[in-house]
Amino acid sequence: MEKIIDLISSNAQHAHWFIFFGLLLAGCNIPISIDVVMILTAVLAASFVPENTLILFLSLLLGCLFSAWIAYFIGRHLGEKLSKTKLFSKVLSPQKLEKINKFYSKYGIWTFIVGRFIPFGVRNCIFMTSGMSKVPFRKFMCRDAVGCTVWASTCFTIFYFLGQNFETILSKMKAFNLIIFVAFSVTVITLICYKLRKNKYTKKPTENL
Repeated sequence: MEKIIDLISSNAQHAHWFIFFGLLLAGCNIPISIDVVMILTAVLAASFVPENTLILFLSLLLGCLFSAWIAYFIGRHLGEKLSKTKLFSKVLSPQKLEKINKFYSKYGIWTFIVGRFIPFGVRNCIFMTSGMSKVPFRKFMCRDAVGCTVWASTCFTIFYFLGQNFETILSKMKAFNLIIFVAFSVTVITLICYKLRKNKYTKKPTENL
């Protein structure tokens, strides 16, 4: 963990570029967690390069916006073909597309506001579905801009303040990990002892016979 922190801190001045391009890759459905990137960005701004807070936030916001545009155009031009492939069949399954379309028709802009807070590929599914449904790009762009701004501002602010106590949280995490390790070790040892004792008693009647 300390090596990772050292690596991040040594490259913190250029982090906004990594964040921005990483988010663009996420729009191409490459498995990069936008939530993890957002948390990392907030922690960097709070604990490592507070002087770059604004540029880090803007790189996060713009990266998320452009990432959604990429997913939209992928859905618009390649969506039907991708939905038939094994890789995208679960992400763009007919059942999921139908649910999102119904939600979109009923709640409009709230689909993007609520959807931005839901991880595990739901965001990209919404964006690609919008493209597949031929939602006008200007309409899509405006609605997602509202949802993205609400999500990014809320989550960045929360994790920024948590990041200001990064060292305290990290020390507590170390203590928590130690407790988990001890509890796991005790459980494993207890199970092994129980199994050995059980085998010992099951063998005794056989030996007496």
